[in-house]
Parts: sequence; structure tokens; C-alpha cells
Amino acid sequence: MDNSIAALDYLERLGYYRLSGYWYPLRAIDPVASMAQGKAVRLDSFAPGCRFEDVVRLYVFDKKLRLLALDALERIEMAVRVDVAHLLGQRDPRAHENPACLHGNFTKKMITKGPDAGKTQHQVWLAKYRSLLHRARKEPFVVHHQQQYGALPIWAAIEVWDFGLLSRLFAGMQYADQETIAALYGAASSQAFAQWLRSLNFIRNVSAHHSRLWNINVLELSSVPAGWPAALNRAKPFFYFCLMQQLLRVICPNSS
Repeated sequence: MDNSIAALDYLERLGYYRLSGYWYPLRAIDPVASMAQGKAVRLDSFAPGCRFEDVVRLYVFDKKLRLLALDALERIEMAVRVDVAHLLGQRDPRAHENPACLHGNFTKKMITKGPDAGKTQHQVWLAKYRSLLHRARKEPFVVHHQQQYGALPIWAAIEVWDFGLLSRLFAGMQYADQETIAALYGAASSQAFAQWLRSLNFIRNVSAHHSRLWNINVLELSSVPAGWPAALNRAKPFFYFCLMQQLLRVICPNSS
């Protein structure tokens, strides 16, 4: 960036460390050290022709990318929430709290390791749900249902769930119920769709916490669907934008 005052302003507002994730690929490669270590080793100097302005443009692009992801994921989350509530609510208004409406592995199998050892996945899920419910305790719809009925039916309870709670409950549903919902979105199986939700929750958390989305390594990996190009890199965000697009074609096909 030719304007050193503007460059300093960006550094002061965004921080050196945050911006370093965007300029890392622009740093020159040390050929000798790279040959010795068998991987790319970056120098502290930039490759010829790179400017601070390129870094800022990447940062602004990434900000727009995160906003697009959040817009898409909000639509997906709302739609899948309603699918889950509609299906389970026909069985029991409080199906999310009723072990009989869910899979036995989710409601009966004990966790053997970690801080939740001795609990079931459903018990852990309920604890998180009640935490979110407490946070929303002053919301008018929560107050109404608590006072009138002592609990929220699933079609109201979904309003306090986050994406992570949704994805975990989906994974805890009975197999036939999972398959019914997965089929709506063109997933090959309920297992594949459950993993899509986990991966998209990862993307959602990165975006919501203003972390770098561009060029990150996705930690929750989904398999490439049959018929898709095998060369798609499922460790990079582009693949998950492709998944989002497939889901949005079902949820709101006129969306651009």
C-alpha cells in the first residue's frame, strides 16, 4: 500500500496477527530451506509485486465471504430445524426430551471417556439445551410456554437451538427419521447428511466468530457426493459452499 498512514491504520484496527493470516501466502518461499525440509518454507519478505493493499483486499473479500456463508447457513438451519420439529412433533410435542422418540445409542449408551463420562449423549444434549433455554428465559414465547405448560414443545424449542444443537439432535434421531430428512436434500444417506451438518456447523462457527474463512483447513470433513468431481478438496471452504448451494436449491431455489 503506497499510503503508509492508511497501512498503519489497518494494522492498528485489525492487528498484526489477524492480518498475518492473509499475507502468509504472499511471503516469498526459501528454496534452500524448502528443499531441505521437504515442504514450503516462507521467508519474512514478500514475493515480488505483492503489496499491503493486496492483503487488505483479501481481508475485505474474506469478510464478504463470511457474510455470504452466514446468510446461506441461516436459511439452511431454519429449514432443517422445522423439518426436525415437524417430524418429531407428530410423535410427541416434547419429543426432544423423550428418549423413546430418539435412537437408543443416543439415549442409552454411556460415554466412557472425557468430562461427560457416565452420561448419555442425550443427557449432554439436554444440558446444553437447558443452558440455551435459560439464556432465553426472558423471551416472551419462552415465558408463555413455561408459565402455561411448564416446558416448550419442540416447534417452539427449536427457536433457542443453535446449529450445533440441531446437528447433534439430528444425529441422535431414529434411523428412519434421519433418512426421511436426508432424502429431502438429496443426501445419499442419513450418515452423509449428519456429517454435512457437522461440517456446516464448523463453517458457521468460523464465520460467526469473525475468524478467517478464506483458505482455512476445515476440520469437520464431509465426503464428496457421488457424481461430483473427485478433485474437489473437502478440506477447503469451496467444497462446503457447493454443499450449501445444493441445500439452497431445495430450500429457496430462487436465491442467488
